Amino acid sequence: MQRLNVPGPKARKYIERDEAVISPSYPRGYPFVMDHGKGSQVWDVDGNRFLDFAAGIAVASTGHSHPAVVKAIQDQAEKFIHISSDFYHDSMVRLGEKLDEIAPFKEDALSFLTNSGTEAVETAIKLARYKTGRSQFIGFTGGFHGRTMGAVTFTASKPNYHRGFYPLMNGVTHVPFPDAYRPVLAARPGQDYGEAVVDYIEHEVLGRFLPAEEVAGILVEPIQGEGGYIVPTPGFFPALRRLCDQHGILLIADEVQAGTGRTGKWWSIEHFGVEPDMICIAKGIASGVPLGALTARKSVMTWPRGAQGNTYGGNPLACSAALATLALIESEYMANAARVGAVAIKRLTEMMERHPSIGQVRGLGLMIGVEFVSDRVSREPAAELRDLVVDTAFEYGLLTLGCGKSVIRVSPPLCTTEAEMEEGLEIFEHAIGIAEEKLL
Repeated sequence: MQRLNVPGPKARKYIERDEAVISPSYPRGYPFVMDHGKGSQVWDVDGNRFLDFAAGIAVASTGHSHPAVVKAIQDQAEKFIHISSDFYHDSMVRLGEKLDEIAPFKEDALSFLTNSGTEAVETAIKLARYKTGRSQFIGFTGGFHGRTMGAVTFTASKPNYHRGFYPLMNGVTHVPFPDAYRPVLAARPGQDYGEAVVDYIEHEVLGRFLPAEEVAGILVEPIQGEGGYIVPTPGFFPALRRLCDQHGILLIADEVQAGTGRTGKWWSIEHFGVEPDMICIAKGIASGVPLGALTARKSVMTWPRGAQGNTYGGNPLACSAALATLALIESEYMANAARVGAVAIKRLTEMMERHPSIGQVRGLGLMIGVEFVSDRVSREPAAELRDLVVDTAFEYGLLTLGCGKSVIRVSPPLCTTEAEMEEGLEIFEHAIGIAEEKLL
C-alpha cells in the first residue's frame, strides 16, 4: 500500500499562511489542505487523493459538490442571495413544509431556521423556558451541543470546552448517558441499563435535589456524537419519555449529527420508538451550506412575534441547498446509508477478530464508532493508539476523525458506495496494523 507524501509543499505553504492570520483555537487534526472533492473522494492542493470518512464532521451528506445541490444554489443565487427573516420567500416556506412532513412526531410541526446546530440548541433552550415557565434542564455526560454559552453549558464531552469560560449558564444538571460498554451506575439484575439511568434521574436527581416542577427540558443526543458514537440501550428512550410525560418536561432531541438520514432513518430517535417534543437539526441538512433548524410540535412553539429572530437563518441559498439535499436523501441516500452501513459494521466486526486493540464496534447506518482499548478485559481507552491510527490513515489516503476518549468515527457521505467503503476499510485496517505494531 502506497504512503502519500503528506503534507506536500503546497499544503505546507497554506498551513504557514493560516497560522499567521487564523485563530489558533480551531482543533486542527492533521495537515490536510483541501483543493476539491467529488462524492466521497477529495483531493488536496498537492494532488493527493483521499477517501473521506469524516464528511466535514458528518456534514457533506450528499457528498462533495453534488450536481443537484450545486444547481439549486446557482439557480437561487441568480434570483436573489439574501432576504432577512423579517420577510417571506419561497424556499423557506417549502423547507418548513418538508420539515413538517418528516418531523418525528404525529402532531404538526413548526420550524425556526438558524445558521448552525449550536444556534438550534440555543433556540431550544429559550423555547423550553418560554413554554414551560421553568428554568432548569437536564443534560448528559459525554454530550456535545455546541460552543455558544448556553449550548456549551450542556456540552460535557471534554473539559477544554469549559476551561477558561466560567461562569457558564445557570441551571443545567448532568447525568450519566446510558453507555452500556462503560457503565457508571448499577442496574438491577436483568434491567436494561438505559432504564437504570432513568431510575437514577427519577430517584436520585428529581427525588433528592432538583424539583421536577422546575425542569423545563431534557436535552439529549439520541446517539452521542463527539462523546464517542454511543448508542443507548433499547429501554432508555421509552423510560425517559414516560418520565418527561409524568412531570411535564419537554424532551429535546439533538439530531445535529445523527439526524437527516445518517442512521438509515430521517431521525435517529426513530430507532427507539418514541416521539420527542423538539429536534435540533444542522450538519447534513444542506450538504455543507450553513443551516440549522429547531423543529417542534406546533403546540410547543407558541411564542409571539419578535420573541426570537435570526438575520441569516432561513437564507435563500441555504434553504435551496437543503431542499435539494433532502430530496436526494429521501430518494436514495438514506437507504444507501442503511445498506452500506450494514456492510461496514460487518467488515469492522470481522476486523475485531484480527485486531485486539478494537474493543467495540457500534452504530447505525453510516454513524459508526470503533473504540480502541489497551485490552478487552479492562477496556482501558487506548487514546494514543487511536490518534496514531487517525494519523496513519491520513498518510495512506483516508480521512477520519476521532471522538470520545479512544474512538474513531466512520461517518462518510451518505452516497458512499460499497466499493468505496471496502477501499477505505482496507486502508483503515492497514493503519491499525501499523499502530498496533508500534504501540502494543
